This record gives sequence, structure tokens and C-alpha cells, in this order.
Amino acid sequence: MSGGFLSAEALLAAGPRGLPHAVERALWHLGFSDVRIVDGSGDDGADLLAVRDREQWVFQCKWSSNRAIDRQGVDDLERARHTYRADKAVLVTNIGLNRSAEERRSALESIGINITTWTGPTLASIWERMPVRVPATFDLRDYQVTAANRVEADLRDHGSSLLVLATGLGKTVIGGEVIRRHLADRPDAAVLVAAHMKELVEQLERALWRHLGKDVPTRLVTGDHKPPALDGVVVGTVESVLGLVRSGRLTPSLVMIDETHHVSENGRFAELLDLCGDAARFGVTATPWRGDKFDITSRFGRPSFKMSIAEGMSAGYLSAVDYRIFVDNIDWEFVRRASDHQYSIKELNRQLFLPQRDEEILEFFRTAWRETRDPRAILFCQTIEHAEHIAKLLATADSAWQRATFLHSGLSRQRRQILLNEFRLGRVPVITCVDVFNEGVDVPDVNLIGFLRVTHSRRIFVQQLGRGLRLSPGKKELKVLDFVTDIRRVAATLDLRRSLDESESEHLRLAAPHAGVRFSDETAGSLLDNWIKDAADLETAADEVRLQFPENWGID
Repeated sequence: MSGGFLSAEALLAAGPRGLPHAVERALWHLGFSDVRIVDGSGDDGADLLAVRDREQWVFQCKWSSNRAIDRQGVDDLERARHTYRADKAVLVTNIGLNRSAEERRSALESIGINITTWTGPTLASIWERMPVRVPATFDLRDYQVTAANRVEADLRDHGSSLLVLATGLGKTVIGGEVIRRHLADRPDAAVLVAAHMKELVEQLERALWRHLGKDVPTRLVTGDHKPPALDGVVVGTVESVLGLVRSGRLTPSLVMIDETHHVSENGRFAELLDLCGDAARFGVTATPWRGDKFDITSRFGRPSFKMSIAEGMSAGYLSAVDYRIFVDNIDWEFVRRASDHQYSIKELNRQLFLPQRDEEILEFFRTAWRETRDPRAILFCQTIEHAEHIAKLLATADSAWQRATFLHSGLSRQRRQILLNEFRLGRVPVITCVDVFNEGVDVPDVNLIGFLRVTHSRRIFVQQLGRGLRLSPGKKELKVLDFVTDIRRVAATLDLRRSLDESESEHLRLAAPHAGVRFSDETAGSLLDNWIKDAADLETAADEVRLQFPENWGID
């Protein structure tokens, strides 16, 4: 089709929601970054925000079946330009502007406010001029090529493959390369990419645009999106795509499951894989552990390729980490008595760690902030209420944190997207959150992370830590402040320290001399290390597990 997804026919068929989606994809081809849809109630006239050359662009998209857009579209965009402090403003329509809209645009231009318009013919011209592929900001690294080759070979020889790669090492990059190769060999093949939540599949579709030519359609399938066709690459939530596969409307030759640790012995993912029995299956995860002990290799086979956080750091593919564990709040009197009882982990956490005042935590955070060049911070909190409380404390505690804010699942999707955009631009310096950053959020500029009274699993810990491990220009290392309140967290960080020690390289020492995992009290850290070795395999233990400690383990 001439004009592809920007043709008049395609835009008309896609409807009002399809226009901003098509523009979003085009912006990536045009070299924009951090493109976000913010359309919705309270959007103040904006549909899309995007960044190019450190400038903020705002887009208002007006779809119509046959009528030219009136001046309200121009007024909406002018309001959005002011609200979002945009450097450039563009009004996009699949039809055109009527006289009143053109007059209003000219009036604004006469007082120095420039509103650019992209009409139907403009979009068709953009399609012809924009490159076939999204401009690449980097080539595949050697290990990514190796991983893609091994995945491709296992898919060909065994019909299944598993990729286990630490967050920040490019799981989606490799997945996109595998899909690109699959379609290069079989241009008419149907490919399905499934994940467990809507926000994640939306991000996956965007990520795939970097790997696919503009002539390869991508179809987003969620509870909110029902595409007019199912050709090309279908990206959807497992609940939404199951119905398509059951009905026979979708018969993929390749199925990719992102965040594969969500696959269990039974359930929706298991049913989807069973229904797609003839398709090659490809699992991707950074954290292959499950709480129910189900082994995902029974579905996908042994990993075709693996790289851990420590290996990624040692090779220079992940940011070095200066990780400090604060153990100043340990009740050592309790430790002396611990061997007399078989405490459950829940009881242990409640009695071992004394409460820490938020104000004290902020002072440690202030010190780390001042030691960090161009700081961009995420603080993980225990509850929504705690995240909001800490954000308010930050905003009043230091002039540098006046725009600190909270980000959690209680906010609208639109509000979360706006905050992430401002965070990426540096307009919001600190974000407090609970679990929004666990999966599917990519902010490479983060160089300071704080764990405040978190009590999560090993998998979630690794996911949250991974938010700061991505490389970024000018970023020397990631500082981590861990105010530990769970014995399992101590076990996880000690395991990370051992892994870093084993894989330490000259590159890591030169890049960040302070890299590593340190306790605020190294004597306490050494004692805890010995205690945990004697106690149990704590990292994945449940709250109810009871521990028996030796009577004589080094505490006088």
C-alpha cells in the first residue's frame, strides 16, 4: 500500500485511536526519542510527547472521516504547548484544516507562537521520505549477535529457545533481531509476541519498530485495542490473544513470551503454548525464578544463552554499581538470642531490624545525591502511602528536590507517562514508587537508587536494581542505598557481592574504583554473611520458613 500505515486509507480504517499510534511509529523513524502517548482525560490538549535534540515536542492528533479540522484543534495544541513547556508544537490531521483553523494559526504565528501542521498529504510525504528502518543508535553487541544466533539455531533444531539475560543487556533487542530474521526468511509468516500486562505489550510493540521495516505492520491486541487486521507481528496480552488463537483467527509460526517467568505449569500462558503447538516458542526473561518452583525450562528447554548482572558489569555492558547496605538498624541483642529459637523469616524480620526514621534515611540520600554528577534517582518504597509520604518529605527537605514526585499504579496511565517523560528530561529529579519500575520501564539516565524498607523477592529485587544498570553517556556508575529490612535481601546482596568478586575484571576496576557491595558496618556484614551461610537458602524462602541458627557463630 502506497503510504503504508500513514496512507489515507490506513488512517481512515484505524479510526481516532489509530492516528496517534501511526504518528508515534513515524516519529521513531524520524529520529525522535522517548515518544509517549498521553491522550486522555486531562491531557491539556496533548496526544503525544516526544524528544529530539533535547527539545520537547508536543503533538495534537485530530482524526476525521470527512470534515476538515476547525480552530479548536489549534487552541488545544496551544494550551498543550504552554502546559508541557514544549519547544515545538505540531497539529496532525488525516484530512486538513478549515479556514477558521488556518486563521487562528496565522494569528498565533504573528505573535511569535508557531504551530506546525501535518495534514494527510504531509503524512503521505513523510512516509516516502522517512527511512525504511528506525535510525539505529547502536549496532548489536558481539554477545547479542551470539545470543541471536544461538536462539535461532535452537528454534530451528528444537522448536524452542530460552534467553536469560540480565535487565539492561538487551533482551528485547535480541528478541527483535530474532523476529526480524524469522520474517526475512518467511515474509508472510504470522508472529505472536505475548506478555502478561498491557503496559508491557505496548512497550514491546514500540521496541519492535526499531527492528522491523516500515512496511511490516504491527498489531497491538489488548482489552482496549482491537486491530482491523492480524497480519505482520501481533503483540498482545495473553488474555486478549488467547481468544484469537482459540478461534483460529491467528495461527503463528513463532511465539515469543516476554517475562517468561510468568509462565506456570497451568494457566493462560500454558494454554496459549499448547494451542500454538506447531509454532516455534521463544522465552525471554531476566529473572527465571518462580515462587512455586515450576521450572520454565520444561517449556522452553535449557537456556540458549545466559548473561548475569555480574558478567554484564565485568564486560562493561552494564553500569558499575557502588552498592551500600545499611545495617545500622540491626538489633544485635536479638541476634545473640536467635539460636535459642526457631524463628520464621517473618518473625525474624520483625525482631531483627529496628525501625529507621525516614528523616535519617533522607540524610544518607542527601550525601549520595551531592556525590553524584547530574543525579537522577528512583526510591523504591513499601506502599503507595509510603511513596507519597517520602515524595512530600523530599520536596520540602532540599531545594534540589522541589519537583520530586511519586509514581505508582494508583495514578492514571496518562499521568504516569507524563511523569516519565519529565523524569527523562530531568525536569523531575527524583521519583518515589512501589512497583511501577519493576518491568518494562527503560530510563537509562538513572544513576541513584534507594531501597527504602522493601521486602520483596529475589526476582523483584533484580528487576528493580536493573532500572539503574543501563549505560548512558556521562554515567560512571550506579549508586545504590539499601536500607535493608528483610534477611532475604541480605542474602541476595551477599550473593551479588560474591558474583562480582568472582567476575571482577580490570575494566570494572578502572571504570569505577568503588564498585562493589559494601556494608555500612563491614564487621556486621561479615557476621551476617556467616550467619546466613549457616542458616538456610534464604533468597527464595517463604515467610513461614523457620530457621535454626548455631549457638556459637562469632557474637560475644
